[in-house]
Amino acid sequence: MKALLHLNKYLYKYRVKISLGILITIVARIFSLFAPRLIGNSITATEQFLKTPTGDLEALKETLLINIAIIIGTALLSGFFTFLMRQTLINVSRYIEFDLKNEIFEQYLRLSQTFYKNNRTGDLMNRISEDVGKVRMYVGPAIMYSINTVALFVIVISYMVSIAPQLTLYTIIPLPLLSYIIYKLSKIINVRSTKVQENLSKLSSFTQESFSGISVLKSYNLQAQNSADFDILSKESLDKNMALVRVQAWFYPLMILLIGISNLLVIFIGGKQYIADEITIGVLAEFIIYVNMLTWPVAVVGWITSIVQQAEASQERINDFLKEKPDIIDGPGVANQSNADLEFEKVSMYYRETQIKALDQLQLKIKSGTTLGIVGAVGSGKSTLLDLIARLYDPTEGTLFLGGHPLKNFKRTNLRARIGYVPQNAFLFSETIQNNIIFGKSDATLEEVKIAAKNAAVAANIEGFEKGYQTILGERGVTLSGGQKQRVSIARALIKDPEILLLDDCLSAVDTDTEETILKNLKKIRANKTTIIVSHRLSSIIDADNIIVLDKGKIIQQGQHKDLVNRPGYYQELFQKQQAEKEN
Repeated sequence: MKALLHLNKYLYKYRVKISLGILITIVARIFSLFAPRLIGNSITATEQFLKTPTGDLEALKETLLINIAIIIGTALLSGFFTFLMRQTLINVSRYIEFDLKNEIFEQYLRLSQTFYKNNRTGDLMNRISEDVGKVRMYVGPAIMYSINTVALFVIVISYMVSIAPQLTLYTIIPLPLLSYIIYKLSKIINVRSTKVQENLSKLSSFTQESFSGISVLKSYNLQAQNSADFDILSKESLDKNMALVRVQAWFYPLMILLIGISNLLVIFIGGKQYIADEITIGVLAEFIIYVNMLTWPVAVVGWITSIVQQAEASQERINDFLKEKPDIIDGPGVANQSNADLEFEKVSMYYRETQIKALDQLQLKIKSGTTLGIVGAVGSGKSTLLDLIARLYDPTEGTLFLGGHPLKNFKRTNLRARIGYVPQNAFLFSETIQNNIIFGKSDATLEEVKIAAKNAAVAANIEGFEKGYQTILGERGVTLSGGQKQRVSIARALIKDPEILLLDDCLSAVDTDTEETILKNLKKIRANKTTIIVSHRLSSIIDADNIIVLDKGKIIQQGQHKDLVNRPGYYQELFQKQQAEKEN
């Protein structure tokens, strides 16, 4: 149970509620003991009445009625305290579930881009949902029934020892055997539970990817193949679950067998003691009731063990992610951040996963308030350059400066508050258009939203929708066209009014007239602010103060459009090619 030690901080946090739950459990179990004792007394009193020819029937009736009333009263009190026990301990498990999910989610937010490239979305979702659900069963029902079982065993067996020590000893003979069986089966359950959860992650990932890429599956007519692959995964999941269930299925029959043996021992040994006049018939009846009272707690031991082992396996998977350290960590902070000059000093970026060197000893200065245009072939390092500025990654070598301070010295929240980033693939949430735009500025008014949409040349499209800015978008914004998604994404960045605006080929899906409108608006509203535009279309960067051409992570050309277009090289060739396409 080493992995479950992570939960101790939460158990300590709710120690008062848990302590109260333990106290209530003990009280409930004490009240539950009255019934067997009074039943035993009633049977003994009846036996004595029958053995005594001059027995007082009215006294017997009175005794029995009092005992019945007490039995009913204590049963009601025991039920009431059992209800309180469930309300206390199960509620604690929900609080811990809430806290653990928040801890995992916050960890997900802290982790870097590399983490998400190496892990599948379905697996991440499974760990924060299914695995946490398994853990909740441990901190809720498992702990509650464990406390209940321990309290009942201690109280019942202590009382049994006080009235018939020898008979009690024979009654608990099967318990060591029970402990050994539980130990052996628990080890198997732990291994098989881990395999079940791992397979469930695969199934979740496969399903999530299938739903996200349903249009691709249909366009390539791969539904049958996809369904066959799903069947294979489902069959594997079934096999692993059945392997787990087969082991779990041993618990209950074994518990019932051992309880049956205990009953036989009570009847056999107790019967001999009764015949020898060592105990009364009432004590024998009491012991039979006590043994059967222990049936559910003993039987539930197997269920609890199964829950604990599954929780252990799930918590171990959760801990794997919680132990992950983000590649990007906060610096000590920078006091004077007024200057927005950017400088790359021998910056190199190497992706370990793909063995690609995206930037190679890059030397570049970007003056505050200027516009930089970046062009280059696919894989030349354009997007990586923007990712480094937004500090989604840190350089493998060299230093990136902002206002004369190394970027690593900034706190991430302060740095990113100054940056507006429009990625190459616009991502919109399944929310209203207004909420998607104010994602860049949570306290923005509707008027500010409309201004940002107008500057992004998407206002007319939005106002043409039946619900306007309150239009709910589909997942990833699928209800919008590619150009509309890009422009809504631009509006999201513009409403933030950032010092540094990063545009990563975000005008590729708009027509030339719309592109021209957006660029004119940017030039007007972005005066004296830094803008970096990555584009394959030179029309997007013609008016830039400086243009760089990247090739294999190095700058091979640099200058303004008027200079580069007359200089033999990549830029001139690209310009001539695009001019020819435009004329045709």
